[in-house]
Amino acid sequence: MTKLSQFVKQRRKSLGLTQEDLSFKAGVGLRFVRDLEQGKRSLRMDKVNQLLALFGHELGPVESERIED
Repeated sequence: MTKLSQFVKQRRKSLGLTQEDLSFKAGVGLRFVRDLEQGKRSLRMDKVNQLLALFGHELGPVESERIED
């Protein structure tokens, strides 16, 4: 699970929403919510932002940890 998928799942549950409720409120498909919460690696950024807007968040650049040989 990714940080994003964990964030969305935890926030959804804390608000007492089902995946179906969240998909309806965000205007995205139920399959999209399920894919996001399961950590699917390729998702449309506009749809992710559409969903995150419900929580007052948006995607942004985050420094990653790189292991160099």
